[in-house]
Amino acid sequence: MAGPVGVYISVPFCKAKCTFCNFASGVFGAERMQHYVDRLCGEIRGAHEAAERIGASLPRAVDTLYFGGGTPSLLSAQQFREIFQHLGGEFDIDADAEITLECAPGQLAAETLDELLRQGMNRISFGVQSFVDRETAAVGRLHTRQQCDAEIARVRAVGVREINVDLIAGLPHQTAESWQYSVEQAIASGAPHISVYLLEVDEDSRLGRELLEQGSRYSAAAVPDEDQAAEWYQHACDMLRDAGVQQYEISNFARLGHQSRHNLKYWQRRPYIGFGLDAHSMLLAGPDAVRFANTSDLERYLGQGSAANPLRLFESEQDATDGQVDVVGHCEAFEEALFLGLRLNEGVDLGTLRRQFGETLLEETMPALIEVRDAGLLVLDSGRIRLTPRGRLVSNEVFSRLLISTAA
Repeated sequence: MAGPVGVYISVPFCKAKCTFCNFASGVFGAERMQHYVDRLCGEIRGAHEAAERIGASLPRAVDTLYFGGGTPSLLSAQQFREIFQHLGGEFDIDADAEITLECAPGQLAAETLDELLRQGMNRISFGVQSFVDRETAAVGRLHTRQQCDAEIARVRAVGVREINVDLIAGLPHQTAESWQYSVEQAIASGAPHISVYLLEVDEDSRLGRELLEQGSRYSAAAVPDEDQAAEWYQHACDMLRDAGVQQYEISNFARLGHQSRHNLKYWQRRPYIGFGLDAHSMLLAGPDAVRFANTSDLERYLGQGSAANPLRLFESEQDATDGQVDVVGHCEAFEEALFLGLRLNEGVDLGTLRRQFGETLLEETMPALIEVRDAGLLVLDSGRIRLTPRGRLVSNEVFSRLLISTAA
């Protein structure tokens, strides 16, 4: 877990909120957005002093920077300049750092793109979700297939080669034929990285509430069943593999050399720090690690302390916003290494687990691993464990079964 840190910047603003979204994001005016940027810059400015107060190690070196949301591309060029100015005062961003911007097609102003390029942004993740206009419109997305094609061509023309396209299986009105079309279009776009997600409908989203009430608003009646979506996900895996876009994580596929360096930090348990609304962090703290998260309530985030000071979360556990600073001890670290590592197609090396955590924890977990293997959800092969294709579809079930074992 040693080495440079990854930085995540949460920008929770959208032009319109998708019907299935339960993220801490929303539609806000320019004044509120500037207040947020001021607050965010204050949090960045005090990061090292704040981390020291909880005994965490926060390296100055940064090798990945990720602007997520929401729709971060809605920020102005000036607001990005302010953020990068404060990042530069607190961190040393590597010359070859991976700098990613999440972007909704059609929502990246030319001035903003120019500024981001000046700041070293070299990767864009487009929230396409579908190349079928009826499907995107049904969930409140504002772009068309034509805009998606134009935006991908536009950023490629100014030198951005690292491009990701997000797709979602299970959208309202989606069919096997329309899903295949979207996957084909994603491949034809030439994007070297493609993410494929199954639609997750949360009861706190507008679409989720309508489904629970068996209503018809938000095209709830046109949502495919989970089994269909699972079949489409597997079909996408096959299509992408045949096109040379290899799966490396449950939801992520890339051509050789184009994996997301930032997201790999999460799955490989390397340190990262998040700034902004609902941002999560994991840093080293002596022999252990600590995890903490900012509040998901925008009013609390904006109103907590002054813009010149970091969140009170860092001051003590009693001052935490939505919880506390959690120390990740030996057993918890073992669980994380197992579950996060299993998200990757390469799986987990048992020898590495044994060297890092000792024989006892691995022996205690082995009966559950064998049970899951016998259920066809896991492969034990040449000293490695990895999920089968079916296991990836029900990964949460696999992890919960293993968690019961490690907690016993």
